[in-house]
Amino acid sequence: MEKIQADYLVVGSGAMGMAFTDVLMTETDATVVIVDRHHQPGGHWNDAYPYVRLHQPSAFYGVNSKHLGSDHVDTTGWNQGLYELATNSEVVAYFDQVMQQQFLASGRVQYFPNCEYGEAGSFKSLVSGVEYQVKCDKIVNATYMNVTVPSIRPPAYEVEDGVDCVPPNQLPRVQGQYSEYVVVGAGKTGMDACLFLLKNNVDPSAIRWIMPRDSWILDRANIQPSSLEASTTASVFAQQAKALAEAKDFTDAFDRAESSGALIRFDPNVWPTMYRCATVTHLELDQLRRIEGVVRQGRVIKISTDEISLEQGVIPTNARTLHIDCSADGLQTREPLPVFDGSQITLQSVRTCQQVFSAAFIAHVEAAYEDVEHKNELCSPVPHPDTDVDFLKTSLANSLNTARWAEDPELSNWLAQSRLDGFSQVQPDGYELDEATLQQLEEMQAVGRQTIENIQRILAAL
Repeated sequence: MEKIQADYLVVGSGAMGMAFTDVLMTETDATVVIVDRHHQPGGHWNDAYPYVRLHQPSAFYGVNSKHLGSDHVDTTGWNQGLYELATNSEVVAYFDQVMQQQFLASGRVQYFPNCEYGEAGSFKSLVSGVEYQVKCDKIVNATYMNVTVPSIRPPAYEVEDGVDCVPPNQLPRVQGQYSEYVVVGAGKTGMDACLFLLKNNVDPSAIRWIMPRDSWILDRANIQPSSLEASTTASVFAQQAKALAEAKDFTDAFDRAESSGALIRFDPNVWPTMYRCATVTHLELDQLRRIEGVVRQGRVIKISTDEISLEQGVIPTNARTLHIDCSADGLQTREPLPVFDGSQITLQSVRTCQQVFSAAFIAHVEAAYEDVEHKNELCSPVPHPDTDVDFLKTSLANSLNTARWAEDPELSNWLAQSRLDGFSQVQPDGYELDEATLQQLEEMQAVGRQTIENIQRILAAL
């Protein structure tokens, strides 16, 4: 067994592990060992369908120290008028550049791809079988969020022999051999599969979309850098907070959030019961609404050669139909753990569905603060949402965290200089909050306190 020594052992070189390590490299002189079972950095991006793009602007993704993309505003396509969305291959190449040109070039990082982590600092190469033991001060679990994509696991329902059922990765290989398509899953992956088919001129009448639950969706136009002359993330967040602060009850909270533009839905006549932070543009939503064959009969139980059994009924299928499994739980709702627990650091979201920002934020707190109790207060986990109720729960958790952070001027300045923080306009190094900004923050804090109190009241009444 080979022995290695470092200050930190980071398990996982996905987006969260890379974002955490980047801040450590920038703000400390620590040495780091990174272990991952993939052959290159990027985590689930190595397994995702090839036509996937970021669901938010490239400007908010990656690591703090290196820009992703060129801040290009798309002039064509269904993302027209909004900031570019990096492709799968661009994201993987970006993380590889960060690893090779920044981490490894520093001499302070050792990287072990194609390795399976065991426990207590031990891991084993999946290629050579060589075993390693790391002596370190802290072990960072960057895999706890357990991002799962359809290509790395079989469908959660029974598929009879002879049925063509594939993950969305297979769609680019289709060559006209199918007359119909059944998309299983109403989340962002299902939306992407439907948009891929429509983009490739599949007749909407040839698509059936199994939608166990309708979803509240975020309008991507609202999640944009502040330099774009459109609704910025910060302003929309403020509008949403005001709407939730004034809501009379549960239904009114969603009505107000929808009226403010913070939320949209596929069918205005169907009340969504799911919320998973999926983002679309109105152009994409217009395309999705062309699909009339929406099946709302619960989850799939079994796909046979001639029928699909669902929780609430049966629909026909045939040999000329391709079934696309988009039902993997990509962003699971995990039980929140203390981020800092002795020598263990467990990376989790501290702002809803903002994993890379959260990892960078946790690394800064690790570097800048010593008291463990205070560190955990600053890094209270915000579990990934799943239901409509979770929209209010995560909004409450976000507001509580934001209020804590606003009490710390140093932390506020760090946020103002973090490119991964979509809620701030990035300021130059050394920037200090001016009086006007401080007054604006105070006003937002007042609204935030009202939002917290009102959401607590609404949730207590459910």
